Amino acid sequence: MDKKVQAVIYRNRSACYLKKESYANAVSDASKAIDEDASDIKALFRRCQALEKLGKLDMAFKDVQRCATIEPKNKTFLETLRRLGAEIQAKLKTTFSTDSRVQNMFEILLDDEMDKEKKEKAANNLIVLSREDAGAERIFQNNGVALLLNMVETGKPEMILAAVRALSGMCTGHKARAMAIVNMVGVDKLCSIMALDNEEIALAACNLFQCINDSLTGGDTRDYGKEASLVLDASKDLKTILLALLEMIANKRVSGHGRDQALNLLTKNVPRKDIKERDHSRTLFTIDHGLKKILKVCGQVPELPDQLPLTENTQLIASVLLNKLYDDLKCDPERANFKEICDEYVKSKIDPSNMDKTLHAISTISGLLQGPFEVGNSLVGQQGVMEMMVALCGSERDVDQMVAVEALIHASTKMSRASFFITNGVLLLKDIYKKTKSEKIKIRALVGLCKLGSAGGDDYSLRQFAEGSTEKLAKQCRKWLCNPQIDSKTRKWAIEGLAYLTNDADVKDDFVEDELAMKAMFELAKSTDKTILYAVACTLVNCTNSYDKKEIIPEMVQLAKFSKQHVPEQHPKDKKDFIEKRVKRLLKAGVVSALAVMVKADSAILTNQTKEMLARVFLALAEDPRDRGTIVAQGGGKALIPLALEGTEKGKVKASYALAKIAAVSNPEIAFPGERVYEVIRPLVSLLHTDKEGAENYEALRGLTNLAGFSEKLRIKLVKEKALPEIENHMFEENEKIRLAATECMCNLVTCKEVQARYLEDGNDKLKLLVLLCGEDDEKLQIAAAGGLAMITAAEKKLCTKMTHVTVQWLEILQKLCLHTNPSIQHRGLVIVFNMLSSDNFELAKKLIESELLEILSVIGKAEDNPKRQDPIDVARTCLVKAMDLGLIKPFTSPS
Repeated sequence: MDKKVQAVIYRNRSACYLKKESYANAVSDASKAIDEDASDIKALFRRCQALEKLGKLDMAFKDVQRCATIEPKNKTFLETLRRLGAEIQAKLKTTFSTDSRVQNMFEILLDDEMDKEKKEKAANNLIVLSREDAGAERIFQNNGVALLLNMVETGKPEMILAAVRALSGMCTGHKARAMAIVNMVGVDKLCSIMALDNEEIALAACNLFQCINDSLTGGDTRDYGKEASLVLDASKDLKTILLALLEMIANKRVSGHGRDQALNLLTKNVPRKDIKERDHSRTLFTIDHGLKKILKVCGQVPELPDQLPLTENTQLIASVLLNKLYDDLKCDPERANFKEICDEYVKSKIDPSNMDKTLHAISTISGLLQGPFEVGNSLVGQQGVMEMMVALCGSERDVDQMVAVEALIHASTKMSRASFFITNGVLLLKDIYKKTKSEKIKIRALVGLCKLGSAGGDDYSLRQFAEGSTEKLAKQCRKWLCNPQIDSKTRKWAIEGLAYLTNDADVKDDFVEDELAMKAMFELAKSTDKTILYAVACTLVNCTNSYDKKEIIPEMVQLAKFSKQHVPEQHPKDKKDFIEKRVKRLLKAGVVSALAVMVKADSAILTNQTKEMLARVFLALAEDPRDRGTIVAQGGGKALIPLALEGTEKGKVKASYALAKIAAVSNPEIAFPGERVYEVIRPLVSLLHTDKEGAENYEALRGLTNLAGFSEKLRIKLVKEKALPEIENHMFEENEKIRLAATECMCNLVTCKEVQARYLEDGNDKLKLLVLLCGEDDEKLQIAAAGGLAMITAAEKKLCTKMTHVTVQWLEILQKLCLHTNPSIQHRGLVIVFNMLSSDNFELAKKLIESELLEILSVIGKAEDNPKRQDPIDVARTCLVKAMDLGLIKPFTSPS
């Protein structure tokens, strides 16, 4: 091919890439055309435009300079030259001022003489600057990383915190910079910062690791061009970080907070986010290199000497991590290997001559029973393990009894195993409960009894203990819960007991009557101890009866009785009116503020299952519209948003449903302040799908109607979230309530330009449906449909003409609206007539006036003023004036 022709092709393709906003390719093709002909003015200008978009202003300036030299009188070139020159000057000015600001900040921060207030201000400014891409780049170019390390070396907590947060900002969304920082600072140094015994610093360092991980694994979308090959391979750094985190877990020099965050990072980033992903090599690597270290954390007994530093949450986070790793395995051999490592580890710790070592083994089994239950269960079933637990229960040492009782409690989770314990364990636990002098063991033994006593769930006929025994146990639990003298770790077990016992309706009722006990539980739920979340969630689900209930078919009950099968019975206090009373009492005691704090828990302990339970409780609380204001006032609206966006499918639906109920009756500004209101739309739109229940569709439509009537921004967001097809679909619904809600929602959306464009499109029945709905008998539906039609015909004159083509009944429906006895409907009908008269279509206006509408307008317009019907009278008079202006009617003059 001729080289000149080839250059033209490259030049033209460059123009195509410019249109498609693929600027790097546009530069590449324009350069190939310029290589052939250095004075190709079109290629030069296209390259200039693409370079400007890529932010390379100096190179773009050179290209347009050459263009202006070739064609000195071209106004476009001269204008671009002037504009780019000004932009380059401004950028240089900003760069120099930013550079000097960065230097100034570091000088203030590293000056020991400087006063505290100035230092705080400089630290905050540095963090803000690091979160902007240009600012982060200036800090990086000005030896910022070394200076930030100097701040860490001062050893002052506020300095370390500011430095770590600034590094987080610099690493966010920039792969090259994140990799450079990892290599300049060193993974070991980052780990040593996270290992400090300071919760805030550990959390900030955890966030820094997360930012680095996100940037290295695809959080960076920028185009690196030729430099990509230098930047792309981050696998080595990621592997180094993973090994360092595993090393931290079992390291004695790491604080409890640091260990928590290391475990949190592993839980978040090692198992696959989506089970459809094929690669689970990170999980296998973690099991091979770190499973024993995680088991070591589970096996710690804080009451013994020489243990790893832990917080109250550490061991449960480790159990959650074990569970996630086990769930991420694909096949039986992988699971067998996991079990084998656990089995070997536990066996290596069992030593009859060394009680402390054996306790470590039993504690490890407890950790596994709270994580991958199947693995823990197989270990409990091994010969000698159960006997050893029972033997430890009879030990003289409190710590032995405590570890053994906890293990027994966790082991009796499954009904089949619980039945074994009911026959063997109850006597043992009762014996411990009566004989022990230690409150800590007493309460744990009681929880064991509670758990066994609730083995029948909410089935009234399957009560394990004699009538009244469960109430006595619950009373004791409430007594401990309300006693501030007892440490919170022990009081936590009282909630564990209630979580089991509240399966019994008598216990639920007694608990909600005891306001002090409820408030004590809510206070504990707000504490730093997050191991309590699940037990509180269980108790609340039981009290509100928000668990899934199987529908009992009377015929099946008869059949079961006939075949002598067990039939579950409902407790009299589990009926609707009792549940409603319990919900009111919980709201009065401040349950919503406790739930709002629980949802914010930034920890792996807040599992998707726990989130689902919290969503169930919220839904039960929002059942009565009169209570929704209380929920909003206590922060329930904001708390529901994260539950609706993350968690199990069922949990997200329940939270979205509760959100919809709140959004339907609340002022969005108050219920979801600030930008949060935009996050509410997606969960509500998800409830519109036809696979959801009718009640969910209905509440979602009502919620969206309220939001759509609030602001144009919200209407645009609704359209972007693809809500329109779903809303239109529900306008065809047979169910009258859903159809009305969908029409009301559409009525609030028609002022949006995108919605008007859909109605203007040909080949659909959207406008026809709106017109036909105006002719329905349901007044509320007529008000919504006629309101929508009145607004949309006022906004788009073309629709006035289109309306007459979509259905032959249009005139009849319009007359019906104008003659309606309800002034609201009549007003809307007359507004539609006015819009049609004002639509610049003379033939249409003539047709309206030649019909019976003139007589209708005359009768309404000539009526005396009436405050109750003034709106329709005024519009009818305006219509008559418009008809006179068009020359279709003449003013009536009486003969002189």
